[in-house]
Order: sequence, then C-alpha cells, then structure tokens
Amino acid sequence: METSPRPAAHGAATARPRPSHVADLLRLVTREPGRPRLTWYGDDGERVELSGAVLENWINKTTNLLVEEFDAGPGTRVVVDLPVHWRTVLWTLAAWRTGATVVLVDDAAADAADVVVTSRPGEWAGHRADVVAVALPALARRFDGDLPAGVVDAASAVMTYGDQVGWCPAPDLAEPALVHAGDDDVAHGDLVPAPRHDAGARVLLRGDGPVGGAVRDVLDVLAEDGSVVLASAGRSAALDADDVARERLVAAERVTAP
Repeated sequence: METSPRPAAHGAATARPRPSHVADLLRLVTREPGRPRLTWYGDDGERVELSGAVLENWINKTTNLLVEEFDAGPGTRVVVDLPVHWRTVLWTLAAWRTGATVVLVDDAAADAADVVVTSRPGEWAGHRADVVAVALPALARRFDGDLPAGVVDAASAVMTYGDQVGWCPAPDLAEPALVHAGDDDVAHGDLVPAPRHDAGARVLLRGDGPVGGAVRDVLDVLAEDGSVVLASAGRSAALDADDVARERLVAAERVTAP
C-alpha cells in the first residue's frame, strides 16, 4: 500500500501495442513506476493508492503464492468470492497472470473450485478446494476472526513471497479466463476489452456493478496507460446522493467522471 500526492494531469500516451495479457500490462504500468495507477475509496472513507511499482509488487507476490502454494496454472479454477475492492483486483489479476480461470462465485462454481479466494472463509469450511481468507481493511496484518483448519491467511502469507515472479506458467490465450453464470466465458486472449477511454486518462469507476465487469474496466483503463480511481458500492451510492462531495472528489483526484 502506498499513499502519495495527487498526480498532475497526464498527457496523451505515445502509440504502442495494446497489452493483451497481465504480464504485458504490468510492463506498461511500471514504465512510470511512481505514477498512481489504482486508487481505492472504501465505504468508510478509506483511501488506498497504489503506484505502478506497488501494484506490480502486490500482483507478483500474489502470483508467486498461487503458483508455489497451489500449483496454479492453466486449467486451475480460482473462485473469487469477494466484493468489488482493490484487493479483488490484485487477486484476479494474479490468477490471470498464472493462466488460471477465475470463476465468480455461484452454486455451480462451488463444486468445481480448485482454489477459493474469499472474505467469508467460514462459508467454505469443509470444501474440497484450498481456501485463502482475504482481509479487506487496508491495514489488516491478519484475518480478523477464527479461521477454519487449513485456510491460508492472505494478509500474512502474501508478504512472505518474492517481489519478482519466479517461474510462472504461460497462459493459453484460447482457454477461459473469466467464468460467471449467465454470461459468456471470456478467453485469456480477450480479457482486455476494446478501448473505451482516452489514452493516459485518470478514470473514476463505480464499484456497485458486477465484479467481473469492474475488474475488466480496470484492465481497459490500465491498458490505455491510464489510472483508475475505484469507488466501492457504498461510496458510489454516497457520491450519487451528494453532488458537492462528488465534485470535490473529481477535482481532487483529477479524474474523468463516468
């Protein structure tokens, strides 16, 4: 986690190939390692800002945990049972970095899971999958509460892994990267959506929609060499109800409102 001064407006990015995979995306966002890339506003006023270098560091550590602890790779199904949140972005991108399939939680996913990443570990007690408990508060050093036997506490475990990715499987671009009941599967080769924002823009994204859509929106902005301000569901609703607060946030963060 890194807190830094608000960024100056960023000029248009020079033309370059659009990243098609997480590894390419991380190489892009670390060309300016100190520039903010992901800023989170939580329900309780929490603000977390990650520069390109810090974002890469978190994703690398999480990737190493998934590979070394759970042998994650193509064919591994990682259920993400988390709300829209900055930690959800990290875990999802790390899973995709390994070539795994991210499954957004539903009844069918429960039986097919290899790894479950959740803020509700008690709900997965006794499940055949490996379970990782994610504490959502920014400063959490451990999961707050009793953990079922065998559950990995992400808050402490991630920090024990290396800052650079060691060996990591290459993704199969034709294999599914994102699965959610009722929606078409998204292949690894199609993860980054078609551009919807100006190159280099700092964009305010709402967190009150589906998790998969929110994470792919983040990918879209970052792939255009941009920067994201992501507001939680509660914060998004509060901004809708308070025009002054919304205008203040937009001005302070120098973002393009959706």
